[in-house]
Amino acid sequence: MAQCVQSVQEFIQDSFVPMVAVLCSEDAERVTRKNSLSFPELLRPFCRLTSEGHLRDPNNQVVVVKGLRISVTGINTRPPQTPEMHRLLSQAVSVCQPPEGSPANVITAGDYDLNISDRTVKASVPWYSDWKETLTQLSSSKYYTATTPWFETYRENFLQSMPASEHEFLNHYLACMLVVSSCEAVPTEQFLKLSQEQHRIQHSGEYTHPKWFIPNTLKYYVLLHDISEGDEQRADSVYEDMKQRYGTQGCYLLKINSRSGSTGADEQMPDPWSQYLHKTSIHNPVKSAVSNAVENNIDGPLVFADDNETHPLQLDQPTDAGYPSNNASQSVNNVDMTRPQKQASVTSHTTPTPRGTCLTLNDHDHIRQFIQEFTFRGLLPHIEKNIRQLNDQLVSRKGLSRSLFSATKKLFGGGKVPEKSIAELKNTAGLLYPSEAPELQIRKMADLCFLVQHYELAYNCYHTAKKDFLSDQAMLYAAGALEMAAVAAFLQSGAPRPYPAHYMDTAIQTYRDVCKNMLLAERCCLLSAEILKSQTKYSDAATLLIKMTSEDSDLRSALLLEQAAHCFINMRGPMVRKFAFHMILAGHRFSKAGQKRHALRCYCQALQVYKGKGWALAEDHINFTIGRQSFTLRQPDNAVAAFRHILINDSKQSAVQQTAFLREYLYVYKVRNTHSTSCIMEALTLFSTGEKQAATHVSLDQEFDRDLSPLWRELEERVVAVVNRGAVPITFQPSQCCLNSQTDNLRYPLAVVEEPIIVEVVFRNPLKIPLALSALCLLWKFTPKDFSDPQGNTAGETITNEKTMALNDIIDTQVIPEFTISPEETKVARLKLLPHKTGELHVLGVVYNLGTGEVDNSEGSLAEDLMCVRGQQNLEIQGPRLNMTKEEKTSVTYGPDHRLDPIITPLMPLLEVFFINFPTGLLCGEIRKAWVEFVNVSAVPLTGLRVASTHPEFFTFGSAASDLTPVTPTAAEHCSAYKTVAMPPSVEIVSLVSPAAFGVTSGDRPVVAEIPLSQGVLGPGEALQIPLWLRGPDREGVHEINFLFYYESTEKTAKLSHRVLRHTAFICASRSLSVRATASRSNTLHSRERETEERQEGEEKNGSMLVFVDVENINTSEAGVREFHIVQVSSSSRQWRLHKCINPVGDKDSKLASRERGKLCFKATRCRTEEGGASSSRAHTQIMHFMYFYIVSSTTPCADFFFRRGLPSEPRRGGVSTGGASQIWRQSGTDDGVTNIVKKCSEVELDIIVLWKAYVVEDNKQLILEGQLHVALQTIGKEACSLSQKEKNVLLNLQQSNTIRPTSEDFMFLTFFFLLFSSLCMVPVTLTLSNCSLAQVDVIVDLRHKTTSPESLEVHGSFSWLGQTQYKLQLQAQEVYRLSLKACFFQAGVYNLGTPRVFAKLAQTSAMCETSQQSAMPALIIINSV
Repeated sequence: MAQCVQSVQEFIQDSFVPMVAVLCSEDAERVTRKNSLSFPELLRPFCRLTSEGHLRDPNNQVVVVKGLRISVTGINTRPPQTPEMHRLLSQAVSVCQPPEGSPANVITAGDYDLNISDRTVKASVPWYSDWKETLTQLSSSKYYTATTPWFETYRENFLQSMPASEHEFLNHYLACMLVVSSCEAVPTEQFLKLSQEQHRIQHSGEYTHPKWFIPNTLKYYVLLHDISEGDEQRADSVYEDMKQRYGTQGCYLLKINSRSGSTGADEQMPDPWSQYLHKTSIHNPVKSAVSNAVENNIDGPLVFADDNETHPLQLDQPTDAGYPSNNASQSVNNVDMTRPQKQASVTSHTTPTPRGTCLTLNDHDHIRQFIQEFTFRGLLPHIEKNIRQLNDQLVSRKGLSRSLFSATKKLFGGGKVPEKSIAELKNTAGLLYPSEAPELQIRKMADLCFLVQHYELAYNCYHTAKKDFLSDQAMLYAAGALEMAAVAAFLQSGAPRPYPAHYMDTAIQTYRDVCKNMLLAERCCLLSAEILKSQTKYSDAATLLIKMTSEDSDLRSALLLEQAAHCFINMRGPMVRKFAFHMILAGHRFSKAGQKRHALRCYCQALQVYKGKGWALAEDHINFTIGRQSFTLRQPDNAVAAFRHILINDSKQSAVQQTAFLREYLYVYKVRNTHSTSCIMEALTLFSTGEKQAATHVSLDQEFDRDLSPLWRELEERVVAVVNRGAVPITFQPSQCCLNSQTDNLRYPLAVVEEPIIVEVVFRNPLKIPLALSALCLLWKFTPKDFSDPQGNTAGETITNEKTMALNDIIDTQVIPEFTISPEETKVARLKLLPHKTGELHVLGVVYNLGTGEVDNSEGSLAEDLMCVRGQQNLEIQGPRLNMTKEEKTSVTYGPDHRLDPIITPLMPLLEVFFINFPTGLLCGEIRKAWVEFVNVSAVPLTGLRVASTHPEFFTFGSAASDLTPVTPTAAEHCSAYKTVAMPPSVEIVSLVSPAAFGVTSGDRPVVAEIPLSQGVLGPGEALQIPLWLRGPDREGVHEINFLFYYESTEKTAKLSHRVLRHTAFICASRSLSVRATASRSNTLHSRERETEERQEGEEKNGSMLVFVDVENINTSEAGVREFHIVQVSSSSRQWRLHKCINPVGDKDSKLASRERGKLCFKATRCRTEEGGASSSRAHTQIMHFMYFYIVSSTTPCADFFFRRGLPSEPRRGGVSTGGASQIWRQSGTDDGVTNIVKKCSEVELDIIVLWKAYVVEDNKQLILEGQLHVALQTIGKEACSLSQKEKNVLLNLQQSNTIRPTSEDFMFLTFFFLLFSSLCMVPVTLTLSNCSLAQVDVIVDLRHKTTSPESLEVHGSFSWLGQTQYKLQLQAQEVYRLSLKACFFQAGVYNLGTPRVFAKLAQTSAMCETSQQSAMPALIIINSV
């Protein structure tokens, strides 16, 4: 049970107090009425004694009476009837509510403090850890309270409103005060009249009520003197006469009204009567009903007749003859018709009547002293005398000893009669004893002892009476004796015997089942439960309280269930779920009893336990009930919140039930909306939202790539650096057109006037029913500003569309008329704003009409849905968590997010780019011509158009001197991408080209390209088409090409200096050709000719070398490619040029089918001295073509892609490779000067450009594709490839002295012819091996061919070695050995005989593997057909 303010002993003592009647004269009542009080009401605050009283029991033992309280009421006070009693109890509970703002209670369980009582309950149950969080939330809830003052109020009113019964005397009057005013002419005569009236009421037999304890009732005579009006001397003389007549212990002079009501009105006097007296009359059911309705906020007007008229629904109740009549002389005693009832504070709607205005503090002391004198000198001696008399009577009648104390053993010792069960007893509840019966005398003596706190004697008497009543089967009397015996046993000091709980159980069962008296059973239950709670027997108390619930009284059942719930949570191991379950039951019964506020409180308290525990259906039921109760109590905010919880969670309800919940929610929300002065209500948070802001040229369908964002920033920085002459401004900020949660939103985004702003909102419908949104639009506020003003002053006040939507002249707001979301669907809404003025814009949220989605087809409009309400969803974005400083790391701090706060800047140009004939797939090195169209869709011109790309080698717009014919995409559809000129084949063409003419300077690739515009400006609405040449990447696979177009406005603005447009293209590159090239020194001259040439070399600085180009078709018939044709070979160098082509098949082009390889051999010579001087900054371009036309490789696009080619895999000058070689030579002891000379002699700067055509079959049509491949020769004898090779770690053997150097005869061109009758050509070859070391060497010669290309397999079907393929030899020191070999050729061509591999190791070493030796120079042989 909940903790009570009083202890259980105080509660029981205050429940059973001596009753005193009051009979006043009219003048005496008039004196007290000056204070707006009757005489019993005047005495009520002072009826508790502050000092101890004493009396002696029949055994002459002193009994101490502590804290005694007496009850003083009018003699004709009528207890309320049962219907009225129920109404009064309901009203008392209704007006008592939990105090607002009270501190939260804490429950103690385990390591948590949960203070539900004054004691701290400790619980260390293992399973309890799972409920710690729940109990903490429950204890901190505003709905939870450990005390229940409404229950205490109900209990006190219930106990003090019980009518007096025949089977007990606790509610019978012990004494009667006769009150006469000193202003009476003859006060003694008035006393006589009142005494006779009291005697008539008690002994005439005309009245059954009130009940009197004993026939000889104590009469106490009180002379009431009004100090402000009466004669004090006369009052004193009358009082002296009274003492002579009634004795000093039977009368008293009470002086009050020391001041008049008018004097001292401003002085604040204490009002001790406010907490005891009703603020509404109990005899006015109309006012009480109105008060009850107001407190519970029951809807609907209450209409009643006038107070003087009879209510039409009131039952006719005849005047009870058992009570004294309400004549004029006795009307003064009818003011207080009930027992004293302590009420909780009630908010009154009328000004309370001041009480005690004529009383001073001395008067308060006079009244308090009067009560003390009456009790100590009148009441207690009277009770003591009656106890002795009753004891003597009982002893004499039963023939026992003088004292019951000495007879206890005889009474209770032996001969016990076994008690019969309730079921075996006869129904003798109606048995009545005569008033002189000994059994009643014992009960009367027990009640007297109980009232004066002599609990031991009371228990003995109750126990004796109980046995007598059970013997007579007087069950009502027996139950009363059992009840009071149990209470007396509990209240005995020192606890000589345990509390007999079975007495209480038997009494409750007898009252309820045999006597059919639920009032007495309820009283017994309340007393026993309080006693069990004080003994921490919460389980027994809860069981007892639950048993007393029934259908006859919802209010009683609700209160008892609530107390049982508190018992469960106060146990040693708190039973939280049982607490919540019984709180729900209590809330249900409160609701049936009309106690809406208490019902709401119980449900809210139980929700703390069920919330978030997975009991979805139970939680939905609780929230639904809370919503309805809150709506009934006119709390629409709480109702909306409760219904919202049912809808926003992942509900397990059926679709039909969800529809009902939603309709209820919309109805409550709509009613709330009608009572609100605002046109737009707060957020309907049924949806989860995510936001993006975008400009028109950025797709919202793109996903944000965190890795790609730095790339775009770098490209933009490069363009800005080029525009600003190599330096990026400090104030540079990268452009952001699409903002989301992963972008940098710390600064305000910039938007442009007259350009739309799109906000993407993601709605999620968690329900199983469709939802219909209509009139969906954005909510915003806007502050106009003129940014042309350097001061940036505000041009106007802040404007918002929260109140009105008619602001399209400032910002055009898009409205989506209908937006339906299917069950459990996530749907995106894109809402648009079009600003027409510059300033600062803030997007606040979205507004919409919400309906159930059930639209009648005949109507067809969501706006006509009766259940449609206006809702608002605020878009509040939380920024990223700050984690830079120490304070930010130790706290949870979030930065700003300005995604929805764009700044509207003045007009800026807006560019759109369209690619025409842009391919999605290319062959590696393929050249394709496309077109690009630039359109200025804004109202201002643009300038400074540039483009930056991550792959500048992929495209070119051509050089400034390029011939741009044909000028349209249609005219160029079937034309070659190259510029061609007719020319006989095998003619050498030389031209000088500068890389600067193609935008290449300092050897770097141009990342930023400027796009030529007519007069440098693209006007508003104008469009420009220019050609765009594309070249397939050298690597196969899918390539991502990023373009960033940069442009500016002709008028500079402070907010936005430039704009960019991003585009990403994906190109799938397929294999085409693989080109390998090798340069070798020419050794074909005889010794004398070489000597002559060496003498001439000093004069002409001339020389020659052989360039071998191997071209292999590595395409595996991808993209329908049939064959490749080598159309032309061009070279570019400052020092070398191709001089002669050694082609065995004549002037025809080389045709390569799939997996075929061709070899080309060229003679290269050094440029002449005058050419070399002229070409210091230019490169010689030589063209060797095989068709009757040639491609001008010194112009666009061939030269563009050549100069834009990617850097080779190894650097041309310096770099790691050169440094590594120098280090190796130094380690071997070679002079640095000699090293530099050798290195310089081996350097070659010669670039080879191979141009090809491919024939493709597509859709039964043959297409011709063109392309070019680049090979850069850097070192003599080192092979270069058009495909970039993977880097490999090479282990160098530094001991180069012990090597075998295979040499061949002097390099010569040998020509053999195939005979017509023979298909083979056999050529003898001599391989010379020289041992350069001084040690014996083992040599292995391997003639088998080995694949040297990781990308393709070499084909050697037309050339092979005859005879033995491997030789093992041993060479002595410095021995020269000649090995004779024979080669066999199958067809004409140019072949390299330098393929044998030579391995060597020292003969004395035990190495398992030999070292590969340096191969000889290429030995070419030409085989011709006859």
